[in-house]
Amino acid sequence: MLIAEVIDHLEDLAPVATAEDFDNVGLLVGDPKTKLTGILITLDTLEEVVEEAISKNCNLIVSFHPIIFSGLKKITGRDYVERAVIKAIRNNIAIYAIHTALDNHHLGVNKMICDKLRLKNTKVLIPGKNKINKLITYVPTANAKHLRNKLFEAGAGAIGNYDNCSFNLEGEGSFKPNEDANPAIGAKGEIHFEKETQIGVVFPSHLETRILQTLFKEHPYEEVAYEITTLNNAHQNQGMGMSGELENAMQEIEFLALLKNTFNTGCIRHSALREKTVKKVAVLGGSGSFAIDNAKKAGVDFFITADLKYHDFYKAEGKLVLADIGHYESEQYTKDLIHSYLSKKISNFALILANTKTNPIKYY
Repeated sequence: MLIAEVIDHLEDLAPVATAEDFDNVGLLVGDPKTKLTGILITLDTLEEVVEEAISKNCNLIVSFHPIIFSGLKKITGRDYVERAVIKAIRNNIAIYAIHTALDNHHLGVNKMICDKLRLKNTKVLIPGKNKINKLITYVPTANAKHLRNKLFEAGAGAIGNYDNCSFNLEGEGSFKPNEDANPAIGAKGEIHFEKETQIGVVFPSHLETRILQTLFKEHPYEEVAYEITTLNNAHQNQGMGMSGELENAMQEIEFLALLKNTFNTGCIRHSALREKTVKKVAVLGGSGSFAIDNAKKAGVDFFITADLKYHDFYKAEGKLVLADIGHYESEQYTKDLIHSYLSKKISNFALILANTKTNPIKYY
């Protein structure tokens, strides 16, 4: 197996195109055509993690966070980023980062947090915008079912179709097929038309290339007339954060204890308690201060995230409790998610969870 094949599996789970624009995901170091020896799964790729990969004969590190985030103009080993990259290159170890591509997946980072807290009725807190496209095309009715099924297999979903419609291809600039096409030009130059069906499907925008490849391959016309538009609809299965409900309401102090024990955090910083029970909860792994207003609008009792600054806590305004459980702590189970997924796809190569502790924050 090649490293490229593992990357294909990872991008089936969390396509690079679904990551946030500011992020740096995908293959950061290495040659995808290299034969795989083993995979080390980690939250961060530090020099110590690369050393662990070497010792365990893993030539691919799958990391949640990208070790290269800002551009590198020099690689001289002057900081921890450059040292990790140099060691990886010297030892022919590839580094793949998944980060916000997995953050944005409805079964990704935030679903893991919800599952650890046993939250029910979960849904994306900030659904992605401009993430859904619509394809409209016309196909001979006899070919409609086949094309529709192939588009579904490629990842599209139906938004309805209109059967038994016929359309004229007349006027200046009309499509004129060759003799082997269908419809075809007859011996005297007449164009023969047959009944057509309009097919309309929606699909996640990151699948556009795959959808078009399928359309061109499976459509009987040599030149295919189609239209793609971006919908304003929010993508309910893609976006940042997640909300859910506890099976049974609990007191705020009781819930804080649950957080502390579940995420094994040395400290939970939180805003003023409201002396109300906790039932509805929002979560956003990693730095989530930007989602405070979204959590308010969702009407949650607690918003669990990390990296809140002093003035962020004022934004609670008595409408909810903000709880900062720590960046590492909020994302620590991501390794297990990746390991579980790849274990179902790859069975004959070592899949190892890194033992190196990468949390830079210590508690006294």
